[in-house]
Amino acid sequence: MDELVFARVLHVLGVVLWIGGVAMVTTILLPTLSQMQSPAEAMEVFKRFRRRFAAQARYATLFVGLSGFYMTYVLNAWERFTQWQYWWMHMMVLIWLFFSVMLFVMEPRSRRNPVATEVEKKVTPDTFHAIQRKHLLLLSLGLLTIAGAVAGSHGWLISGSSPL
Repeated sequence: MDELVFARVLHVLGVVLWIGGVAMVTTILLPTLSQMQSPAEAMEVFKRFRRRFAAQARYATLFVGLSGFYMTYVLNAWERFTQWQYWWMHMMVLIWLFFSVMLFVMEPRSRRNPVATEVEKKVTPDTFHAIQRKHLLLLSLGLLTIAGAVAGSHGWLISGSSPL
């Protein structure tokens, strides 16, 4: 069972780095960029930051996905996906899948797309507000899922049944 504990440690550390980074981008970076005098310069800063953060987030989501799959396999917890009181497991998978597609498919594709570069040149202050709203939604879903996972894994399930 030492491997299970190690997997949980990797899982939690990955979530902290990943969702913590999303929180920092949402609550600090984007509001700061939206107040810059030059929206084009702000977008350039955002692109440089995003490129570096995306690399960290890729590793974090990889650790989260592999460790989550491993824990589900070792605990033989597949049945939880058929029970609504484990809603947070469904949310973890959906959020992980969404971010993985964004980080491993969409983000690299957008860097190679010349049309995306032209659109970024037409950035306005409202662009950062729109980006921040999207990030706020994703952050809220992530935090809700984390809260549900912590509560549920410690026995606080909606139906009152105990965890595995």
